[in-house]
Amino acid sequence: MSYRLYQKYWVIGTFLSSSTKIQNTLSLSTMSIAYLLVSHGSRDPRSEIEMQHLALSIETRVKSKFYHSDFYPVRESIGVASKTMFDICIGTAVLELSSQSLERQIMLFAVQVNDKGYNHIKILPLFLLPGVHVMEDIPREVNQAQLALGKRIKLELEPYLGIMPNINWFVAQYMACYTQFDKWILLAHGSRRMDALQRVEIIAKDLGAVGAYWCMAPSWEDRLQEIVDSGHRNISILPYFLFPGGITDAIAKSIENAKLQFSSVNLHLAQPLVASLDLADLIGNIIADGTYRKREEYIFG
Repeated sequence: MSYRLYQKYWVIGTFLSSSTKIQNTLSLSTMSIAYLLVSHGSRDPRSEIEMQHLALSIETRVKSKFYHSDFYPVRESIGVASKTMFDICIGTAVLELSSQSLERQIMLFAVQVNDKGYNHIKILPLFLLPGVHVMEDIPREVNQAQLALGKRIKLELEPYLGIMPNINWFVAQYMACYTQFDKWILLAHGSRRMDALQRVEIIAKDLGAVGAYWCMAPSWEDRLQEIVDSGHRNISILPYFLFPGGITDAIAKSIENAKLQFSSVNLHLAQPLVASLDLADLIGNIIADGTYRKREEYIFG
């Protein structure tokens, strides 16, 4: 038996044995939901640090909403069981550049939260575009984990972050912090999926920006030349990335070089989106709204 196969069966065995310890708890925690935030993964430690800070901020905001909203009287009226029915647990995982596959990370998280009475995990991909990772890789890993875990715990793959209704508003608010710039370049990574590229163009148009790509045409340098030729001199580039890493560092270096060529242009690079404090609120609202819907399904049927 291979080591990876041994690890997989160990997780399944641990899950099955641990589930017997909480049989009496499940009736009280039917509506308890655990959330697993899945990011891309990076060799750069800044990405993991930012991810952990973001998860902690999200959990704080979600709990604050539960205890300072109309959620409170409903929780009180249900009684003692409500303390587990609508509790929230938030974890993190990465798709790539980890010693463990995403499937195994999901299974380990399932074991941990099932011991605490959770039987439902929502998996939220923290990705901005419907590329190969979102549309193919993550669904495959989630399906494999669900097959291994069986029916005792439900895995539910949520829509990716970049398709959420308020994402454009969030990015627009972030851009509004830099009022001195009259033209923006929305710089995404690029993808071999056409729907991801179309999504970039739609977002850029909604924001009054122009789309560009780091690893394919049109490049941000091409877009910059077009904008300068049209007469603009105050230009900002927004890297459409959540976390800092090697690519954002390379972007920063290329922009410093471009400043030498375009010496008459006020050229600015915004920080990745995790730098905005509103990101935790955005994701926290997504999680809280999903839990509210579960609450209403439980109460009203």
